[in-house]
Amino acid sequence: MKLTTKGRYAVTAMLDLAIHAQSNPVSLQDISGRQGISLSYLEQLFAKLRRHSLVKSVRGPGGGYQLQTPANQIVIASVIDAVNESTDVTACGGKGNCHDGQQCITHDLWCELSLQIHQFLSGITLQNVIDQQVAKQAQTKENKSREQDTFILSEVS
Repeated sequence: MKLTTKGRYAVTAMLDLAIHAQSNPVSLQDISGRQGISLSYLEQLFAKLRRHSLVKSVRGPGGGYQLQTPANQIVIASVIDAVNESTDVTACGGKGNCHDGQQCITHDLWCELSLQIHQFLSGITLQNVIDQQVAKQAQTKENKSREQDTFILSEVS
């Protein structure tokens, strides 16, 4: 299975929005600048995300987008589904016609894998990903601090 840029960009943009829209709406231009995603592509993605009630738009000066519900209630699978992305790993797109119009012998295996991927992504919220990143950054900071302390101690010795 290969998740296309549509799904990856949608998740990335939603994570950016979750991080930066704590109290004020975030413009797509800001997300575009931070994430390197074209503004026109973001507009297309956010139209779909809005239709699926994952984000809401705020008009006027200082307007932009906010999450419709808290980040801990939005699962990654719903973001991917909203932009019409698929987690299907079958060669036939789940139709069962890849082997001369018939179902191949591995069809059920790939269908089950597709289901497992979707279930996995249904168990991870935007907040889970954010928390994981925060913890990773804190660990990196702590490791750097320890390295500096070790360096200072070795110079004193």
